[in-house]
Amino acid sequence: MRNREYRPTLPQLRAFVAIADTGHFGQAARRLGISQPSLSQALATLEQGLEVQLVERSTRRVLVTPLGRGLLPLARQVSELVDEVVDRAAGRSEGLSGPLSIGFIPTIAPYVLPNFLRLVREELPDLEPRIHEEPTAYLVEALRSGTIDIAIMALPSGTAVFEDHRLYDEEFHLVLPEGHPLAGRDDVPLTALEDLDLLLLDDGHCMRDQVLDLCRSVDAHRTDDAGMETRAASLSTVVQCVAGGLGETLIPASALDVEATRPGLTTARFAGPVRPGRTVGMVHRTSSVRGPEFERIGELVLRAYLATGAEDSGAGQHAADPAAG
Repeated sequence: MRNREYRPTLPQLRAFVAIADTGHFGQAARRLGISQPSLSQALATLEQGLEVQLVERSTRRVLVTPLGRGLLPLARQVSELVDEVVDRAAGRSEGLSGPLSIGFIPTIAPYVLPNFLRLVREELPDLEPRIHEEPTAYLVEALRSGTIDIAIMALPSGTAVFEDHRLYDEEFHLVLPEGHPLAGRDDVPLTALEDLDLLLLDDGHCMRDQVLDLCRSVDAHRTDDAGMETRAASLSTVVQCVAGGLGETLIPASALDVEATRPGLTTARFAGPVRPGRTVGMVHRTSSVRGPEFERIGELVLRAYLATGAEDSGAGQHAADPAAG
């Protein structure tokens, strides 16, 4: 019969969370600053007390069981709540401090990060940001596992255990080789995409999917990305290919000053009043108790975006793809 008097201790729950996050007993022990035998004992006591198996152990890897995955968000929330109690008692509730892991997708990070980190240094000097630049799918998994605290990405996240906070809408611009017939226009119809040789980011980037969705919206017979042979891992590489005459591409407004001012390039805008684009937001776990603190981070990200001059790239509303992310 289950021991109804058993109650997990905080060290036991922290041990479980650390093992689940790292997938490795040695790394989890180092994260917590304890010995590996102590970590193993804490997990074993937790499993014995709950009379369930939380982790499958093998010589090569550590796997969280299905039941363990269900309990993990609760264990994480308990740990975060205790940290919140300590922080408030220490008078740190009024400002962010210490390490904070923040994920950015690659089509945001290079353009928003410089201004964001400057604002952090000026206004949150006690914060220690840990930056992770990864495609959306990796950020979603890192957020789910607790490797990062916040993700800055295209919305919606499409994940029930996440909370999405809209920060801004961002227009997409065409980047073209110099002398292109569409150069300088601000009334390009979406149907023009049918006749362009679009260069795309590689699989895994949400902006690739957003551009393909735009193409499909004006070209009903296109069901895949056939014919789009050139792919790259960064917008910089894609734009260099455009400058080399390999085709055309779309980039977000915040990237214009960095990417589209290279020799051999020109730009164009789609026709208004509603132009194609994306919604960018801040995402965190619904189980986190730090939601009010994270709002401050979202504010700084928005200000960093505005500092790129993206909003000055032209008037008009931006139509965010509802399936973006």
